[in-house]
Amino acid sequence: MCCMCSYGYLYSTLLTVGFINDSEKVRKQGRIFISNYLSFTMPVESLFKEVEAPQQKNYKEIIFPRVLSPNPNGLPSSSPTLPLLTDAIKESKPWLESLLHQSGALLFRGFPLTTASDFNNVVEAFGFDELPYVGGAAPRTNVVGRVFTANESPPDQKIPFHHEMAQVPEYPSKLFFFCEVEPGTGGETPIVLSHIVYERMKEKHPEFVEKLEEHGLIYIRVLGEEDDPSSPIGRGWKSTFLTKDKSVAEERAAKLGMKLEWTEDGVKTIMGPIPAIKLDKTRERKIWFNSMVAAYTGWEDKRNDPVKAVTFGDGKPLPAHIIYDCLRILDEESVAIPWQKGDVLLIDNLAVLHSRRPFNPPRRILASLCK
Repeated sequence: MCCMCSYGYLYSTLLTVGFINDSEKVRKQGRIFISNYLSFTMPVESLFKEVEAPQQKNYKEIIFPRVLSPNPNGLPSSSPTLPLLTDAIKESKPWLESLLHQSGALLFRGFPLTTASDFNNVVEAFGFDELPYVGGAAPRTNVVGRVFTANESPPDQKIPFHHEMAQVPEYPSKLFFFCEVEPGTGGETPIVLSHIVYERMKEKHPEFVEKLEEHGLIYIRVLGEEDDPSSPIGRGWKSTFLTKDKSVAEERAAKLGMKLEWTEDGVKTIMGPIPAIKLDKTRERKIWFNSMVAAYTGWEDKRNDPVKAVTFGDGKPLPAHIIYDCLRILDEESVAIPWQKGDVLLIDNLAVLHSRRPFNPPRRILASLCK
C-alpha cells in the first residue's frame, strides 16, 4: 500500500471505529494522532535514517531540526543514488511532511547531491508548486529550473533573522536550501522556531507585542533601477517586479498592496500596514511572522536607513531596545548546523525564521521557494 493510500485508509478506519470523528471539535485531535502515528510507522526505513546533530534543540516533543541520512541497511548497493532518493521522496512524501509539520525543518545529509541540477531534481520530487520571487528584497540569480542563488550580498555581512518575504502578502510556505560549495569558515544558516520567539517576547514585552498585534508593521525600502550586489537588500525594481515597464511594476505592486513613489533613479516602496503576528492554523499557535529585526538592523545601504525601514502600522517608530532584545532572543533560541557539501535544508516558512552568518569564501548556497 502506498503512503498516501495508507494515510487515507488510516483516517477512514479511525472514523469507522469511532476513535475520531469529523466534527470540528475533535478534528484537531484526529490530525495530531494521525501525524504522530505516521511519523513512527511509515515504512521509509529502507532509505531514510534519523540521526542526531550536536546543535539540535529539544522543545518538549519537538526535535529541531530533524536530520535524515541514508540508512545503510536499506540500500541495494553501498551508497544511494539520486534516482533512488527522488523516488523515495515521492513515495514517502506524507511521512516527510508529517516530520516537517512536527519539527519545522528537515536537514537531509549524506545523500548524493553535487550540482544545482541534482538539487532541482530533489525539489521537483517533493511536488510543491513554485512561488515566483516577486516583491522580495534579496539579490538572486536563476541557476537552473526552480533553483536560484541565495542572497548574494557580500560575505562579510550578516543577514538577520526573518521569515522569507514576510514583508509582502504573498510569501512562500516552504524553502529549500542546498550547499553546493561548503563555506571556508562561518556561513551557517541559523534557524529558530517562530512560536518560541513569540512566546518569549509576549512574556517579556507584552505591551509591545499587543501593539504589534493591533497595528502591524509598515516596511519602507528604496530601490534602484538595477540590482546592487553590494547590498543585502540590493534587488532593483526591475528584478523585484520582474519587468522593465514602470506601469507593469505599479500593477504588480498594487496586487501586493504596495505603494510606489518614483524618484529620479529608483522608487520608494511602502508596504503595509501588514500583520507582524500570525496564527499558524495548522498548529493552532501564534507565530512571530515578520521581518522587523531584519529590516531594523540590516536594511542598510546607500539608499536605505534601517531605523526608518520599519515602523508600527500607525507610523510611530519602534523602540530600539526592544528590537535588540528580540535579536538576543532569536540568537539564544537559534540552531546553527555547519553546512556540508550536498546538504539540503527544508524549512516550513510559517514555523521557522532563518538568517545567515558572515563567512570566508568559498561558499555557494542555492535556494528554491515553494507555495
